[in-house]
Amino acid sequence: MSSPVVTRFAPSPTGFLHIGGARTALFNWLYARGRGGQFLLRIEDTDRARSTPEATDAILQGMAWLGLDHDGEIVSQFDNAPRHAEVALDLLAQGKAYKCFSTQEEIAGFREAAKAEGKSTLYRSPWRDAAAADHPDAPYVVRIKAPQDGTTVIRDRVQGDVTIQNTTLDDMVLLRSDGTPVYMLAVVVDDHDMGVTHVIRGDDHLNNAARQMMIYDAMGWDVPVWAHIPLIHGSDGKKLSKRHGALGAQEYQTMGYPAAGMRNYLARLGWSHGDDEFFTDAQAQEWFDLDGIRKSPAQFDLKKLENICGQHIAAGDDAALRHECEAYLRANGETALTPAQADGLERAMYCLKERAKTLPELLEKAQFVLTSRPIQPDEKAARNLDTVSRGILNDLTPQLQNASWDRETLEEVMNGFAAAKDTKFGKLAGPLRAALAGRAVTPSVFDMMLVLGQTEVLARLSDAAAD
Repeated sequence: MSSPVVTRFAPSPTGFLHIGGARTALFNWLYARGRGGQFLLRIEDTDRARSTPEATDAILQGMAWLGLDHDGEIVSQFDNAPRHAEVALDLLAQGKAYKCFSTQEEIAGFREAAKAEGKSTLYRSPWRDAAAADHPDAPYVVRIKAPQDGTTVIRDRVQGDVTIQNTTLDDMVLLRSDGTPVYMLAVVVDDHDMGVTHVIRGDDHLNNAARQMMIYDAMGWDVPVWAHIPLIHGSDGKKLSKRHGALGAQEYQTMGYPAAGMRNYLARLGWSHGDDEFFTDAQAQEWFDLDGIRKSPAQFDLKKLENICGQHIAAGDDAALRHECEAYLRANGETALTPAQADGLERAMYCLKERAKTLPELLEKAQFVLTSRPIQPDEKAARNLDTVSRGILNDLTPQLQNASWDRETLEEVMNGFAAAKDTKFGKLAGPLRAALAGRAVTPSVFDMMLVLGQTEVLARLSDAAAD
Protein backbone atom coordinates (compact mmCIF):
# COMPACT_ATOMS: atom_id res chain seq x y z
CA MET A 1 0.00 0.00 0.00
CA SER A 2 1.44 3.36 -1.05
CA SER A 3 1.95 6.03 1.59
CA PRO A 4 -0.40 9.04 1.69
CA VAL A 5 0.65 11.97 -0.47
CA VAL A 6 2.30 14.84 1.39
CA THR A 7 3.28 17.99 -0.50
CA ARG A 8 4.62 21.27 0.78
CA PHE A 9 5.04 24.90 -0.19
CA ALA A 10 8.20 26.45 1.21
CA PRO A 11 8.51 30.17 0.42
CA SER A 12 11.26 32.46 1.68
CA PRO A 13 9.75 35.45 3.54
CA THR A 14 11.75 38.13 1.76
CA GLY A 15 8.87 39.78 -0.12
CA PHE A 16 5.36 39.29 -1.47
CA LEU A 17 3.90 36.02 -2.75
CA HIS A 18 5.22 36.04 -6.31
CA ILE A 19 2.80 34.84 -8.98
CA GLY A 20 5.23 32.00 -9.75
CA GLY A 21 5.26 30.99 -6.09
CA ALA A 22 1.47 31.13 -6.03
CA ARG A 23 1.36 28.73 -8.99
CA THR A 24 3.79 26.38 -7.21
CA ALA A 25 1.65 26.47 -4.07
CA LEU A 26 -1.46 25.79 -6.17
CA PHE A 27 0.09 22.77 -7.90
CA ASN A 28 1.10 21.30 -4.53
CA TRP A 29 -2.35 22.05 -3.09
CA LEU A 30 -4.17 20.48 -6.03
CA TYR A 31 -2.01 17.37 -6.04
CA ALA A 32 -2.50 16.75 -2.32
CA ARG A 33 -6.19 17.67 -2.16
CA GLY A 34 -7.03 15.51 -5.17
CA ARG A 35 -5.51 12.46 -3.46
CA GLY A 36 -6.75 12.92 0.07
CA GLY A 37 -3.24 13.85 1.14
CA GLN A 38 -1.73 16.69 3.11
CA PHE A 39 -0.54 20.08 1.93
CA LEU A 40 2.00 21.56 4.36
CA LEU A 41 3.46 25.04 4.68
CA ARG A 42 7.04 25.80 5.67
CA ILE A 43 8.53 29.27 5.91
CA GLU A 44 12.18 29.10 4.89
CA ASP A 45 13.38 31.90 7.12
CA THR A 46 17.00 30.93 7.64
CA ASP A 47 18.21 34.12 5.94
CA ARG A 48 17.68 36.31 8.99
CA ALA A 49 18.98 39.44 7.29
CA ARG A 50 16.31 39.35 4.58
CA SER A 51 13.42 37.51 6.26
CA THR A 52 10.74 39.76 7.73
CA PRO A 53 7.47 39.20 9.59
CA GLU A 54 5.81 41.55 7.11
CA ALA A 55 6.84 39.34 4.21
CA THR A 56 5.55 36.26 6.03
CA ASP A 57 2.22 38.02 6.57
CA ALA A 58 2.09 39.00 2.89
CA ILE A 59 2.64 35.38 1.85
CA LEU A 60 -0.03 34.11 4.24
CA GLN A 61 -2.50 36.77 3.09
CA GLY A 62 -1.84 35.91 -0.54
CA MET A 63 -2.47 32.23 0.12
CA ALA A 64 -5.60 33.03 2.12
CA TRP A 65 -6.97 35.12 -0.75
CA LEU A 66 -6.27 32.30 -3.20
CA GLY A 67 -8.00 29.85 -0.87
CA LEU A 68 -4.94 27.61 -0.54
CA ASP A 69 -5.48 26.21 2.95
CA HIS A 70 -2.68 24.19 4.49
CA ASP A 71 -2.70 21.32 6.96
CA GLY A 72 -1.11 21.42 10.40
CA GLU A 73 1.02 24.15 11.92
CA ILE A 74 3.29 26.36 9.87
CA VAL A 75 6.89 25.14 10.12
CA SER A 76 9.69 27.65 10.63
CA GLN A 77 12.92 26.42 9.09
CA PHE A 78 14.98 28.67 11.38
CA ASP A 79 13.42 27.06 14.45
CA ASN A 80 14.60 23.67 13.22
CA ALA A 81 18.28 24.67 13.03
CA PRO A 82 19.31 22.42 15.98
CA ARG A 83 17.77 19.42 14.21
CA HIS A 84 19.59 20.27 10.96
CA ALA A 85 22.90 20.48 12.82
CA GLU A 86 22.16 17.17 14.51
CA VAL A 87 21.90 15.43 11.14
CA ALA A 88 25.18 16.95 9.96
CA LEU A 89 26.93 15.75 13.12
CA ASP A 90 25.38 12.32 12.65
CA LEU A 91 26.88 12.13 9.14
CA LEU A 92 30.18 13.27 10.60
CA ALA A 93 30.08 10.49 13.18
CA GLN A 94 29.26 7.93 10.46
CA GLY A 95 32.26 9.03 8.41
CA LYS A 96 29.98 10.27 5.61
CA ALA A 97 31.00 13.86 6.26
CA TYR A 98 34.22 15.45 7.42
CA LYS A 99 35.73 18.53 9.01
CA CYS A 100 37.32 20.87 6.49
CA PHE A 101 39.81 23.41 7.84
CA SER A 102 40.49 25.14 4.51
CA THR A 103 40.21 28.91 4.79
CA GLN A 104 38.23 31.10 2.42
CA GLU A 105 41.53 32.56 1.22
CA GLU A 106 42.90 29.10 0.41
CA ILE A 107 39.76 28.13 -1.49
CA ALA A 108 39.73 31.42 -3.42
CA GLY A 109 43.41 30.99 -4.24
CA PHE A 110 42.82 27.48 -5.54
CA ARG A 111 39.99 28.63 -7.79
CA GLU A 112 41.94 31.54 -9.19
CA ALA A 113 44.86 29.27 -10.04
CA ALA A 114 42.59 26.63 -11.56
CA LYS A 115 40.83 29.24 -13.67
CA ALA A 116 44.16 30.63 -14.88
CA GLU A 117 45.27 27.13 -15.89
CA GLY A 118 41.95 26.36 -17.59
CA LYS A 119 41.15 23.60 -15.10
CA SER A 120 37.98 22.82 -13.14
CA THR A 121 37.37 25.22 -10.27
CA LEU A 122 35.48 22.53 -8.34
CA TYR A 123 37.16 22.53 -4.94
CA ARG A 124 38.50 19.24 -3.64
CA SER A 125 39.32 19.61 0.03
CA PRO A 126 42.61 18.11 1.24
CA TRP A 127 40.88 17.34 4.54
CA ARG A 128 38.45 14.76 3.12
CA ASP A 129 40.46 11.77 4.26
CA ALA A 130 42.70 13.42 6.88
CA ALA A 131 43.09 11.59 10.19
CA ALA A 132 41.59 13.24 13.25
CA ALA A 133 45.05 13.35 14.81
CA ASP A 134 46.10 15.72 12.04
CA HIS A 135 43.27 18.18 12.63
CA PRO A 136 44.44 21.62 13.75
CA ASP A 137 42.83 23.62 16.53
CA ALA A 138 41.13 25.98 14.09
CA PRO A 139 37.68 26.82 12.73
CA TYR A 140 36.21 24.31 10.32
CA VAL A 141 33.13 23.60 8.22
CA VAL A 142 31.47 20.21 7.91
CA ARG A 143 31.34 18.88 4.35
CA ILE A 144 29.50 15.85 3.03
CA LYS A 145 31.51 13.27 1.13
CA ALA A 146 30.16 13.45 -2.39
CA PRO A 147 30.42 10.41 -4.67
CA GLN A 148 33.52 10.84 -6.84
CA ASP A 149 32.65 8.62 -9.76
CA GLY A 150 29.59 7.29 -11.54
CA THR A 151 26.37 9.24 -12.05
CA THR A 152 23.42 10.55 -10.10
CA VAL A 153 20.06 10.21 -11.85
CA ILE A 154 17.25 12.58 -10.91
CA ARG A 155 14.05 10.75 -11.81
CA ASP A 156 11.81 13.71 -12.40
CA ARG A 157 8.09 13.41 -13.18
CA VAL A 158 8.17 16.51 -15.36
CA GLN A 159 11.70 16.73 -16.76
CA GLY A 160 12.24 12.99 -17.17
CA ASP A 161 15.47 11.30 -16.09
CA VAL A 162 18.24 13.87 -15.64
CA THR A 163 21.73 12.40 -15.34
CA ILE A 164 24.46 14.25 -13.44
CA GLN A 165 28.09 13.19 -13.60
CA ASN A 166 29.27 12.82 -10.02
CA THR A 167 32.60 14.34 -10.95
CA THR A 168 30.73 17.66 -11.18
CA LEU A 169 29.51 17.45 -7.57
CA ASP A 170 31.58 19.05 -4.83
CA ASP A 171 31.75 18.09 -1.17
CA MET A 172 28.92 20.40 -0.21
CA VAL A 173 29.16 22.32 3.05
CA LEU A 174 26.57 21.18 5.60
CA LEU A 175 27.58 23.27 8.62
CA ARG A 176 29.29 26.64 8.45
CA SER A 177 32.26 27.43 10.67
CA ASP A 178 29.90 29.03 13.22
CA GLY A 179 27.94 25.77 13.44
CA THR A 180 24.87 27.00 11.54
CA PRO A 181 23.36 24.69 8.91
CA VAL A 182 23.20 25.65 5.24
CA TYR A 183 19.95 25.91 3.31
CA MET A 184 20.54 22.76 1.25
CA LEU A 185 20.81 20.65 4.39
CA ALA A 186 17.84 22.33 6.05
CA VAL A 187 15.55 21.65 3.08
CA VAL A 188 16.30 17.95 3.04
CA VAL A 189 15.98 17.45 6.80
CA ASP A 190 12.73 19.41 6.95
CA ASP A 191 11.21 17.56 3.99
CA HIS A 192 12.16 14.23 5.54
CA ASP A 193 10.91 15.12 9.00
CA MET A 194 7.64 16.53 7.60
CA GLY A 195 7.07 13.29 5.66
CA VAL A 196 7.04 15.03 2.29
CA THR A 197 6.50 12.46 -0.46
CA HIS A 198 6.42 14.77 -3.49
CA VAL A 199 8.59 17.84 -4.02
CA ILE A 200 6.86 20.01 -6.62
CA ARG A 201 8.85 23.18 -7.24
CA GLY A 202 10.31 25.44 -9.92
CA ASP A 203 12.82 23.94 -12.34
CA ASP A 204 15.38 26.50 -11.18
CA HIS A 205 15.86 24.04 -8.29
CA LEU A 206 16.56 21.07 -10.56
CA ASN A 207 20.33 21.21 -10.10
CA ASN A 208 19.83 21.31 -6.34
CA ALA A 209 18.13 17.92 -6.45
CA ALA A 210 21.37 16.05 -7.21
CA ARG A 211 23.15 17.70 -4.29
CA GLN A 212 20.21 17.12 -1.95
CA MET A 213 20.07 13.46 -2.97
CA MET A 214 23.57 13.06 -1.47
CA ILE A 215 22.07 13.78 1.95
CA TYR A 216 19.09 11.46 1.42
CA ASP A 217 21.39 8.65 0.35
CA ALA A 218 23.91 9.24 3.13
CA MET A 219 21.14 9.16 5.76
CA GLY A 220 19.42 6.15 4.18
CA TRP A 221 16.22 8.15 3.72
CA ASP A 222 13.64 7.66 0.96
CA VAL A 223 14.07 10.20 -1.83
CA PRO A 224 10.81 12.04 -2.57
CA VAL A 225 9.20 12.12 -5.98
CA TRP A 226 10.70 15.07 -7.85
CA ALA A 227 8.60 17.30 -10.09
CA HIS A 228 10.40 20.41 -11.29
CA ILE A 229 7.94 22.67 -13.07
CA PRO A 230 8.89 25.24 -15.74
CA LEU A 231 9.00 28.90 -14.81
CA ILE A 232 6.46 31.48 -15.94
CA HIS A 233 7.43 33.87 -18.71
CA GLY A 234 5.83 37.05 -19.93
CA SER A 235 4.00 37.38 -23.24
CA ASP A 236 7.33 38.22 -24.90
CA GLY A 237 8.78 34.86 -23.88
CA LYS A 238 11.16 36.35 -21.32
CA LYS A 239 11.23 35.56 -17.60
CA LEU A 240 8.31 37.21 -15.84
CA SER A 241 9.34 40.56 -14.37
CA LYS A 242 7.90 43.92 -13.38
CA ARG A 243 7.88 45.09 -16.97
CA HIS A 244 5.15 42.53 -17.67
CA GLY A 245 2.88 43.95 -14.95
CA ALA A 246 1.99 42.93 -11.42
CA LEU A 247 4.08 40.16 -9.87
CA GLY A 248 2.47 39.75 -6.45
CA ALA A 249 -0.58 37.57 -5.97
CA GLN A 250 -2.23 40.17 -3.73
CA GLU A 251 -1.85 42.81 -6.42
CA TYR A 252 -4.33 40.79 -8.46
CA GLN A 253 -6.72 40.85 -5.52
CA THR A 254 -6.51 44.63 -5.30
CA MET A 255 -7.05 44.83 -9.07
CA GLY A 256 -10.25 42.89 -8.55
CA TYR A 257 -9.65 39.50 -10.11
CA PRO A 258 -11.77 36.79 -8.44
CA ALA A 259 -9.80 34.14 -6.58
CA ALA A 260 -11.53 31.24 -8.35
CA GLY A 261 -10.60 32.69 -11.72
CA MET A 262 -7.02 33.23 -10.59
CA ARG A 263 -6.78 29.60 -9.40
CA ASN A 264 -8.19 28.35 -12.69
CA TYR A 265 -5.81 30.48 -14.76
CA LEU A 266 -2.72 29.64 -12.71
CA ALA A 267 -3.53 25.94 -12.95
CA ARG A 268 -3.52 26.25 -16.75
CA LEU A 269 -0.08 27.90 -16.73
CA GLY A 270 2.06 24.93 -17.61
CA TRP A 271 -0.55 22.22 -17.01
CA SER A 272 -3.44 21.04 -19.10
CA HIS A 273 -6.30 18.56 -19.06
CA GLY A 274 -7.15 18.00 -22.69
CA ASP A 275 -8.62 21.18 -24.15
CA ASP A 276 -10.37 22.24 -20.94
CA GLU A 277 -9.83 25.93 -20.20
CA PHE A 278 -12.57 26.65 -17.66
CA PHE A 279 -13.06 24.36 -14.67
CA THR A 280 -14.05 24.36 -11.03
CA ASP A 281 -11.84 23.66 -8.02
CA ALA A 282 -13.42 20.22 -7.69
CA GLN A 283 -12.61 19.40 -11.30
CA ALA A 284 -9.06 20.74 -10.95
CA GLN A 285 -8.44 18.59 -7.88
CA GLU A 286 -9.82 15.54 -9.66
CA TRP A 287 -7.92 16.11 -12.90
CA PHE A 288 -4.58 17.53 -11.76
CA ASP A 289 -1.69 15.17 -12.30
CA LEU A 290 2.05 15.58 -12.75
CA ASP A 291 1.86 13.96 -16.19
CA GLY A 292 -0.11 16.93 -17.46
CA ILE A 293 2.67 19.44 -16.67
CA ARG A 294 4.61 20.61 -19.72
CA LYS A 295 8.40 21.02 -19.81
CA SER A 296 8.38 24.36 -21.62
CA PRO A 297 7.83 27.67 -19.79
CA ALA A 298 4.27 28.96 -19.57
CA GLN A 299 3.41 32.46 -20.79
CA PHE A 300 1.37 34.80 -18.61
CA ASP A 301 -1.39 36.40 -20.68
CA LEU A 302 -3.54 39.05 -19.00
CA LYS A 303 -6.30 38.79 -21.60
CA LYS A 304 -6.65 35.05 -20.99
CA LEU A 305 -6.74 35.70 -17.25
CA GLU A 306 -9.54 38.23 -17.73
CA ASN A 307 -11.47 35.85 -19.95
CA ILE A 308 -11.26 33.02 -17.38
CA CYS A 309 -12.17 35.40 -14.53
CA GLY A 310 -15.19 36.62 -16.49
CA GLN A 311 -16.41 33.05 -16.84
CA HIS A 312 -16.00 32.45 -13.11
CA ILE A 313 -17.88 35.63 -12.24
CA ALA A 314 -20.70 34.63 -14.59
CA ALA A 315 -20.90 31.17 -13.02
CA GLY A 316 -20.33 32.36 -9.45
CA ASP A 317 -22.68 32.03 -6.51
CA ASP A 318 -24.37 35.38 -5.85
CA ALA A 319 -23.66 35.45 -2.11
CA ALA A 320 -20.04 34.39 -2.64
CA LEU A 321 -19.56 37.13 -5.22
CA ARG A 322 -20.99 39.69 -2.84
CA HIS A 323 -18.53 38.62 -0.14
CA GLU A 324 -15.67 38.76 -2.64
CA CYS A 325 -16.69 42.29 -3.66
CA GLU A 326 -16.65 43.29 0.00
CA ALA A 327 -13.19 41.75 0.44
CA TYR A 328 -11.99 43.63 -2.65
CA LEU A 329 -13.18 46.92 -1.16
CA ARG A 330 -11.42 46.14 2.14
CA ALA A 331 -8.20 45.22 0.34
CA ASN A 332 -8.23 48.62 -1.34
CA GLY A 333 -9.10 50.53 1.83
CA GLU A 334 -12.42 51.67 0.40
CA THR A 335 -15.61 52.38 2.31
CA ALA A 336 -17.45 49.21 3.31
CA LEU A 337 -20.92 48.53 1.98
CA THR A 338 -23.84 49.17 4.29
CA PRO A 339 -26.07 46.18 5.05
CA ALA A 340 -28.68 47.61 2.65
CA GLN A 341 -26.09 48.03 -0.10
CA ALA A 342 -24.73 44.52 0.43
CA ASP A 343 -28.25 43.09 0.27
CA GLY A 344 -29.03 45.06 -2.87
CA LEU A 345 -25.78 43.99 -4.50
CA GLU A 346 -26.55 40.33 -3.89
CA ARG A 347 -30.11 40.70 -5.24
CA ALA A 348 -28.77 42.47 -8.31
CA MET A 349 -26.02 39.96 -8.96
CA TYR A 350 -28.05 37.95 -11.46
CA CYS A 351 -28.11 40.91 -13.87
CA LEU A 352 -24.55 42.11 -13.21
CA LYS A 353 -22.31 39.11 -13.54
CA GLU A 354 -22.78 37.99 -17.13
CA ARG A 355 -20.25 40.29 -18.80
CA ALA A 356 -18.04 41.52 -15.95
CA LYS A 357 -14.44 40.29 -16.08
CA THR A 358 -13.32 41.84 -12.80
CA LEU A 359 -14.92 42.86 -9.52
CA PRO A 360 -14.51 46.61 -10.24
CA GLU A 361 -16.49 46.10 -13.44
CA LEU A 362 -19.13 44.27 -11.43
CA LEU A 363 -19.34 47.07 -8.89
CA GLU A 364 -19.49 49.68 -11.64
CA LYS A 365 -22.52 47.96 -13.15
CA ALA A 366 -24.03 47.77 -9.67
CA GLN A 367 -23.91 51.52 -9.03
CA PHE A 368 -27.65 51.84 -9.55
CA VAL A 369 -28.28 49.76 -6.43
CA LEU A 370 -25.31 51.05 -4.43
CA THR A 371 -26.11 54.74 -4.87
CA SER A 372 -28.79 56.64 -2.99
CA ARG A 373 -31.22 59.45 -3.71
CA PRO A 374 -31.04 62.06 -4.97
CA ILE A 375 -29.39 60.50 -8.03
CA GLN A 376 -26.77 62.75 -9.61
CA PRO A 377 -26.60 61.82 -13.31
CA ASP A 378 -23.22 61.97 -15.02
CA GLU A 379 -22.71 64.27 -18.00
CA LYS A 380 -23.74 61.74 -20.63
CA ALA A 381 -26.83 60.60 -18.74
CA ALA A 382 -27.86 64.18 -17.98
CA ARG A 383 -28.29 64.82 -21.72
CA ASN A 384 -31.16 62.30 -21.65
CA LEU A 385 -33.04 64.34 -19.05
CA ASP A 386 -34.22 67.36 -21.02
CA THR A 387 -37.56 69.04 -20.47
CA VAL A 388 -39.40 66.68 -22.81
CA SER A 389 -37.92 63.60 -21.16
CA ARG A 390 -38.84 64.83 -17.70
CA GLY A 391 -42.39 65.33 -18.87
CA ILE A 392 -42.49 61.78 -20.19
CA LEU A 393 -41.21 60.42 -16.87
CA ASN A 394 -43.81 62.47 -15.04
CA ASP A 395 -46.53 60.94 -17.23
CA LEU A 396 -45.12 57.43 -16.75
CA THR A 397 -45.14 57.52 -12.96
CA PRO A 398 -48.94 57.10 -12.51
CA GLN A 399 -48.86 54.13 -14.91
CA LEU A 400 -46.46 52.34 -12.59
CA GLN A 401 -48.08 53.18 -9.28
CA ASN A 402 -50.71 50.46 -9.51
CA ALA A 403 -48.80 47.97 -11.64
CA SER A 404 -47.91 44.50 -10.43
CA TRP A 405 -44.14 44.48 -9.92
CA ASP A 406 -43.06 41.62 -12.16
CA ARG A 407 -41.20 41.64 -15.46
CA GLU A 408 -44.14 40.65 -17.66
CA THR A 409 -46.42 43.36 -16.27
CA LEU A 410 -43.71 46.02 -16.38
CA GLU A 411 -42.94 45.21 -20.00
CA GLU A 412 -46.64 45.47 -20.86
CA VAL A 413 -46.97 48.83 -19.10
CA MET A 414 -43.83 50.25 -20.71
CA ASN A 415 -44.65 49.09 -24.20
CA GLY A 416 -48.23 50.32 -23.86
CA PHE A 417 -47.01 53.69 -22.61
CA ALA A 418 -44.54 53.97 -25.51
CA ALA A 419 -47.27 53.15 -28.02
CA ALA A 420 -49.52 55.82 -26.48
CA LYS A 421 -46.68 58.32 -26.93
CA ASP A 422 -46.26 57.13 -30.53
CA THR A 423 -42.70 56.01 -29.91
CA LYS A 424 -40.75 52.84 -29.11
CA PHE A 425 -39.57 51.70 -25.70
CA GLY A 426 -35.96 52.16 -26.81
CA LYS A 427 -36.58 55.91 -26.85
CA LEU A 428 -37.65 55.76 -23.21
CA ALA A 429 -34.64 53.74 -22.08
CA GLY A 430 -32.19 56.67 -22.01
CA PRO A 431 -34.23 58.87 -19.66
CA LEU A 432 -35.10 55.86 -17.51
CA ARG A 433 -31.43 54.88 -17.15
CA ALA A 434 -30.56 58.43 -16.21
CA ALA A 435 -33.36 58.60 -13.65
CA LEU A 436 -32.75 55.19 -12.07
CA ALA A 437 -28.95 55.00 -12.20
CA GLY A 438 -27.58 58.37 -13.25
CA ARG A 439 -25.65 56.53 -15.98
CA ALA A 440 -26.08 56.08 -19.71
CA VAL A 441 -24.81 52.48 -19.59
CA THR A 442 -26.56 50.19 -17.10
CA PRO A 443 -28.14 46.78 -16.76
CA SER A 444 -31.55 46.52 -18.43
CA VAL A 445 -34.16 48.97 -17.24
CA PHE A 446 -36.47 46.12 -16.21
CA ASP A 447 -33.75 44.43 -14.16
CA MET A 448 -33.03 47.69 -12.36
CA MET A 449 -36.72 48.22 -11.64
CA LEU A 450 -37.12 44.71 -10.25
CA VAL A 451 -34.02 44.98 -8.05
CA LEU A 452 -34.83 48.47 -6.74
CA GLY A 453 -38.48 47.74 -6.03
CA GLN A 454 -41.57 49.79 -6.77
CA THR A 455 -41.24 52.38 -3.99
CA GLU A 456 -37.64 53.29 -4.84
CA VAL A 457 -38.28 53.36 -8.59
CA LEU A 458 -41.23 55.71 -8.23
CA ALA A 459 -39.23 57.96 -5.93
CA ARG A 460 -36.33 58.16 -8.38
CA LEU A 461 -38.65 58.86 -11.31
CA SER A 462 -40.34 61.58 -9.30
CA ASP A 463 -37.01 63.17 -8.44
CA ALA A 464 -35.89 63.15 -12.08
CA ALA A 465 -39.18 64.58 -13.34
CA ALA A 466 -39.06 67.38 -10.83
CA ASP A 467 -35.46 68.56 -11.56
